[in-house]
Amino acid sequence: MIRFENVSFRYRHDTPLRLRDVSFTVEEGELCLVVGATGSGKSTLLGCINNLVPRFTGGTRSGRVIIDGVDTSHLLPRELARTVGYVGQDPMAGFVTDVVEDEVAYSMEQLGYPADEMRRRVEETLDLLGIADLRGRALRKLSGGQQQRVAIASVLATSPRVLVLDEPTSALDPVAAEEVLAIISRLVRDLGTTVVVAEHRMERVIEFADSVLVVGDDVHYGPPQTALLRSPVRPPLVELGVTLGWSPLPLTIRAARRHGSEQRRAWMELPPALGRPETAGPAALTGRAVVVTYGDVVAVAGVDLALHAGEVTALMGRNGSGKSSLLWAMHGAGRIDAGTVTLTDGSGIALVPQTPTDLLYLTTVEAECAAGDRASGRPVGTTLALLNRLVPGIDPASHPRDLSEGQKLAVVLAVELAGNPPVVLLDEPTRGLDYAAKNVLTEIVTTMAAEGRAVLIATHDVEMVAQTCSRVVVMAEGEVVSDGPTRDVLAGSALLAPQVAKVSNPIPVLTVQEYLDAC
Repeated sequence: MIRFENVSFRYRHDTPLRLRDVSFTVEEGELCLVVGATGSGKSTLLGCINNLVPRFTGGTRSGRVIIDGVDTSHLLPRELARTVGYVGQDPMAGFVTDVVEDEVAYSMEQLGYPADEMRRRVEETLDLLGIADLRGRALRKLSGGQQQRVAIASVLATSPRVLVLDEPTSALDPVAAEEVLAIISRLVRDLGTTVVVAEHRMERVIEFADSVLVVGDDVHYGPPQTALLRSPVRPPLVELGVTLGWSPLPLTIRAARRHGSEQRRAWMELPPALGRPETAGPAALTGRAVVVTYGDVVAVAGVDLALHAGEVTALMGRNGSGKSSLLWAMHGAGRIDAGTVTLTDGSGIALVPQTPTDLLYLTTVEAECAAGDRASGRPVGTTLALLNRLVPGIDPASHPRDLSEGQKLAVVLAVELAGNPPVVLLDEPTRGLDYAAKNVLTEIVTTMAAEGRAVLIATHDVEMVAQTCSRVVVMAEGEVVSDGPTRDVLAGSALLAPQVAKVSNPIPVLTVQEYLDAC
């Protein structure tokens, strides 16, 4: 269905090749998972499928891309609209109307569908995606999961043979992610749609994949268990299986639990010594009875939250639970309708928002990093060095808005963290980051905590929380419903437990390294 023949691409003549002699074939009705390090070229490869690359991005591409037997290399993206549906990393960035029903109909209007056929297709698509009750809702008032489903619906309405998805679950809570993935799986199994999806949170997608395409210096394509052995990035479950030599390599919790059954029985007789949370220091930032409202909607309902020096706290909860509203209120730049927020050390708070491009305004990465050095009073090169630790290989001469979402986030993280502020608030900091970059972020955050700083991370990434945070606060409907040590909160949760905890249950082992140390 999709065939790449020796495809190479570079954005400018003086930059390295982003793709080099890429060749592979994805069969019809297959779900292909595209994986690779941050900035490896995954989004570029996806854009080649419908010629957004290079028709929209610019650059030079060679080789052939063949869709359903047709060489599409010289076709415009609009000429492929009936064949290939594309949903980018940010659904809101792709919306062109204000209301759900209008957005679903828009692509058909542009392609000249008759009115009666448009009406029928809108109804069928709304039902297929389970969003019929949202038809009259404003797009900007939907949750992240709802927006993602509308974005998929808007391209599915024209019944494309191929669906291309770039990071479809990276900003979603576990429940919303499961809903979106269930829909994608249904499209593949029931309708025979060919789906190509890039996703850094591989643990969510891998069990649905028929094949895996590993993008990097070399490109590898094949069955998941074979391709993942050659991948530089692997989900915790697979990493555990590779390290312990489990065969066949488990891709599901059920398969991994079968491999680990003897180890669990041994732990039941002699429980492993697991680490305990360290005692936190004094409160560095304290919110009392914080209330945030938007019209009739109460986003934060009288929350008390204290962030302590030396402690890394995770703020979790489903999309729309009030996490970002509380984060911004604690920072002082966001809305607060009642309550107080007190900063013990008045030297400042750093906040990295969900949309990093809001903080990028200069024309090169080097200029952004230099501005970060000046703003924080750090030696020249400090911010750029930190960026290279987070995501190696970013060209300092690149325009920040030409970077991938993960690379943009890394630039903002480097700028904000270079000054070592006493309180750091991070809103979905792992979106678009691969496992290696998340490990570096963990090192940076834990070092900051060891130096006595307070860190709050609002996130859906349970794997990162298990590795990084000592405390978890869970919100629902604007209220705190759980607050305790990470092991207690995550291991006992059906929704928030990381992969290794599900494998080791009822023994509360959270990470691959903990599992290996306990063996």
